[in-house]
Amino acid sequence: MVTKVKDLVYKRYTIEEGRLAFSDFERRAKAAKTAEEFLAARADFLTAVRHYQTAASLSNCRFTLNTKDSFYAGEVEYYDEVGPEFSELLTKYADIMLDSPLRAEVAKSLNPLVYKSLEVQRKAFSPDTIEECKRENALVTEYSKFMAEMKFTFDGEEMPLSKLRGYLEHSDREVRARAAKAIGEGLRANAEELDRIYDDLVKIRTEIARKMGYRDFVELGYYRMGRTGYNREMVEHFRKNVEHDLVPVVAEMKRRIAKKLGIEKIMFYDNDTYTLGAAPDPVLDADGIFKEAQVMYDRMSPVTSAYMREMQEAEAFDVESRDGKWGGGYCTSFDDYKQSFILANFNGTSADIDVITHEFGHSLANHFYFESGDQELGVGGMETAECHSMSMEFLAWPYLDKFFGDKVEAYKLKHMLSALTFIPYGVIVDEFQHIVYENPDMTPEERKAAYRGLEKKYRPYISYEGIQYLDEGTRWQYQMHIYESPFYYIDYCLAQTVAFGFLLKSRKDYPAALAAYLKFVSYGGQKPFEELVEEAGIASPFKDGSLRELASGALALEEELESHIK
Repeated sequence: MVTKVKDLVYKRYTIEEGRLAFSDFERRAKAAKTAEEFLAARADFLTAVRHYQTAASLSNCRFTLNTKDSFYAGEVEYYDEVGPEFSELLTKYADIMLDSPLRAEVAKSLNPLVYKSLEVQRKAFSPDTIEECKRENALVTEYSKFMAEMKFTFDGEEMPLSKLRGYLEHSDREVRARAAKAIGEGLRANAEELDRIYDDLVKIRTEIARKMGYRDFVELGYYRMGRTGYNREMVEHFRKNVEHDLVPVVAEMKRRIAKKLGIEKIMFYDNDTYTLGAAPDPVLDADGIFKEAQVMYDRMSPVTSAYMREMQEAEAFDVESRDGKWGGGYCTSFDDYKQSFILANFNGTSADIDVITHEFGHSLANHFYFESGDQELGVGGMETAECHSMSMEFLAWPYLDKFFGDKVEAYKLKHMLSALTFIPYGVIVDEFQHIVYENPDMTPEERKAAYRGLEKKYRPYISYEGIQYLDEGTRWQYQMHIYESPFYYIDYCLAQTVAFGFLLKSRKDYPAALAAYLKFVSYGGQKPFEELVEEAGIASPFKDGSLRELASGALALEEELESHIK
C-alpha cells in the first residue's frame, strides 16, 4: 500500500548527527586498506546525507504549502542556519574522496562523473564563509515568504500573484491591461523591500565569492550549480546565437500575431496571447484534469501509466492556489521514502496543463533515479533535469484533446510559440544576473536600467509603455529564480532547445521520439549532458546553427498548426 505524502514522518536531522556520521566516515576512510573498505564507509556517509536531504526537503515542502505554519517556518530557519555547516561536511568529504591514496582503486567502482562533480563541489564552498552563507539563506527564505504573502488588488479583489498572473492570459485585452497594471502597483507598493532584499543578496554573495578568492560571484555561482559540461564562455556564445538566430524570427512571429489580433504593437500584457478569441484554457476542472492525466499516461507507456497511478495514490500533488501558499511551482523528492511531490498553483489557464506535464517529467526522472541512479549524480544538472520536464510537455501533445476540446490545436500553437518566445526572455534573466554580479555596486535604479536595455536587445517586439513601475525595468522582481537560485535560469533555455528537438522528432516518428526520451530520462545524471543529447539524436544547444534549425522547424510547425485552427 502506498504511503500518502501527508503521512510521511518528519524528524529533524541535526547537525550533530551529521558531524557524527562524517567523523565515522573520516575515521574509516583514512584507516581503509582496500577500496572495498573505503567504499563501505562512503556508502554509510551517503546514507546520512540522504537522511539530511530528506528532512530538509520535507520541512521546506510543508513550509511552502503554508508559509504561516510556525513549526515548519522554524524548521526551515534551522536548515538555513545549519545548511552551511552541512556544506562544510560535504566539502571535507570531497577532500577525502579526492585526496585519498586509494582514489585510483576506488574510482574503478564509480562513474567518472562522480569525481568531476566532487572537484566542482570542492570549489563551491569554503568553511570560511559559513556565517555569510547563513545570512544568504535567511535572505532567500525572507524573499520566498515575502512573495508568498504579498497581496495584489485586482478589480476590487485581493489575491496572490500566482492567481493574478492568470489574468494576463484573459481573452479581453482590457482585462489583461488591468492585470498588468495591478502587478505593477503591487510591486511598487513593496519596492523598497524588494530592492533591499536583492541588494543584500548581491552584496553577501559577492562577499562570499571574494572571500573564496574569486573575482566575482559569477564563477562561484557556476560551481554552485554543479556544472561540469559547460562554462561561462559557452553560455555567452549561446546567448549571442539567440540574439542573432532566434530573436529576428520571434520578432517576425510577433509581428504576424499583432496583425492577426488587430493591434498596433505587442504590449507586455499581450505577450501570452497567440490566437483570436478566448484563450485555449482547459475545459476540465482540477479533478477532471487529474483523471484525464491518468488516462493520458496510461496511453503513453506502461512506465508512465504505473508511475502516475502511484503519484495519485500517494496524493503527491498540491495544486490549489490559496493564501499563504508559496506562489511558484516545483517538483521535489524525499529520497528516504523514494517519493516525489509536486506543488503548483492552478489558475484555470493552460498553464495548469503545462504543470501536470512539466512537473511530471521531473518526477518521472526521480522515479528512474530511485530505481537505478547514483546518489551523487542524481537526475543530472539542471540543464538535464529541465529536458526531462520540458520534453514531456511536448510529448503529451497527442493526448491533449480531452483537456482542451476543440481548442486543442490553438493550445498547441500557443504552447509551441510560448516555448520559442521564452528563450529570449530566459537569456535576459541570465545576462541580467551576469551584469549584476559583475557590477555588484550598482544601485537599484542602475539595475532596472540594465534590465530595460536587455529587454530592448532580446525582446524589441514588446512594449511596457504606460504600465507604471513595470516600465521602469522591474519585471525581474517577481522572477523568483533571480533572488533564490542565481544562474539557474539559462538551464531552462538550453533544455527548451532540446525539448524542441524531441517535439520535431515526435512529429515524424512519435514512438521513436518517446523511446529516445525515456532512455534519456532513465540515465539521469549518469552521462554528460551533451552525450545524452547526442544519443537522443538531437543537436546540442551549443552547436552553431542549431537555433537556426530550431527556428526553421518552428516556423513550419506554426504554419501547419494555423491551418488546423478554425
